[in-house]
Amino acid sequence: MNAYLASVLESVKAKHGSEPEFVQTVEEVFSSLEPVIDRHPEYEKVDLLGRMVEPERMFTFRVVWQDDQGAWHTNRGWRCQFNGAIGPYKGGLRFQKNVNESIIKFLGFEQTFKNSLTGLPIGGGKGGSDFDPAGKSDAEVMRFCQAFMSALYRYIGPDVDVPAGDMGVGGREIGYLFGQYRRLKGVWENGVLTGKGLSYGGSLIRPEATGYGAVYYLLEVLKHENDTIEGKKIAVSGYGNVAWGIMKKAAELGAKVTYFSGPDGYVHDPDGIITEEKLNFILNMRATDPMHCKPYADKFGCEFVAGEKPWGMTDVDVNMPAAMQNDVKMESAVKIAAAGTKYYIEVANMPTTNDALNFLRKTPGIIVAPSKAVNAGGVGVSALEMAQNSERLVWTAEEVDAQLKKMMQNIHKVSAEAAEEYGLGYDLVAGGNIAGFKKVAQAMMEQGCF
Repeated sequence: MNAYLASVLESVKAKHGSEPEFVQTVEEVFSSLEPVIDRHPEYEKVDLLGRMVEPERMFTFRVVWQDDQGAWHTNRGWRCQFNGAIGPYKGGLRFQKNVNESIIKFLGFEQTFKNSLTGLPIGGGKGGSDFDPAGKSDAEVMRFCQAFMSALYRYIGPDVDVPAGDMGVGGREIGYLFGQYRRLKGVWENGVLTGKGLSYGGSLIRPEATGYGAVYYLLEVLKHENDTIEGKKIAVSGYGNVAWGIMKKAAELGAKVTYFSGPDGYVHDPDGIITEEKLNFILNMRATDPMHCKPYADKFGCEFVAGEKPWGMTDVDVNMPAAMQNDVKMESAVKIAAAGTKYYIEVANMPTTNDALNFLRKTPGIIVAPSKAVNAGGVGVSALEMAQNSERLVWTAEEVDAQLKKMMQNIHKVSAEAAEEYGLGYDLVAGGNIAGFKKVAQAMMEQGCF
């Protein structure tokens, strides 16, 4: 590894050794950047990498809320405004009990390059809380969201930082957050949050956008391989908005998801999730019982395997991990390689551990696409929502979908071209890292050292 890259990475490990998710993400990005750093010695002169791995600012705050029994609870909240070189900070809020500073920081770092790949003027940020909305009443979630926004509202705005939803933060939570922001500010800044309801400035197809975009990216990979999506069988993890979007778009294009999973195990439906009845059942199942996918198997007479993940199946053409970080570890990667499935398309943020990802990238016959490129459609449509808000317009679903498809085509194109430029062949992981990095680096250099 380039000496400058290595020294910055060692510094990150020394400073952030207690933040494994963040260190892992920096290592993954840096693994692709050596040819770029070799070509640009001026980056070392201004310590560009040293600045790039530190958030511009990060807030930690307490969130105090009252449950329905009158008891008070205190949670922690975070907002990481990682890099604003190419636009206002943009990234979701995650409400989960396992959220911590390391997770927020890695997501903000990853978001910086993902947002760069969209080609839109948005910087990278992320936030959230260790609050778990599962099992809470609407009133409890509302009170928590109001308390959370009361601490956050001073630091965000349409031209400053635009949060969105993420795991644990859906339309309900965004509504409560926006209502409190409007109450505190006394202004109609509907561009301050994305993922809003259609009645107050939301965008059509936003819930499905990340999943749709992942399938559009897959289309470009298949096209590069002189292959088509018709008849393809897909295994996904999860059954939230992202996986559901994959299911919908795949069915529309003649493919089918035959495996999906939840915290309790995985379902195998050889007929595929291709009917409105099945898609609607998953939508309802997610809303009523987000911890169990077995009810789908019971309803439709499918196989359910408890406590296992759907990786390494020999009867699928595409693996698309779409649930959570570090979901695919080395054990699963070995099974995937042994099964000979050609396409490994990451969808969730950092769903594969570094050792497993490197193993799959080196396995002959497997094409690996990175999450920062594949799942960028979600934030891309969020940015389109910002554009609609600024123009006081609502685009049709067809208009948004067309913009999304064009965006994903371009993300694949610039990733493939970046890899080719540096003599790396069709390496989409390296290409995505390089393409995302180059735009942010150029903006930081042109704006001077700060």
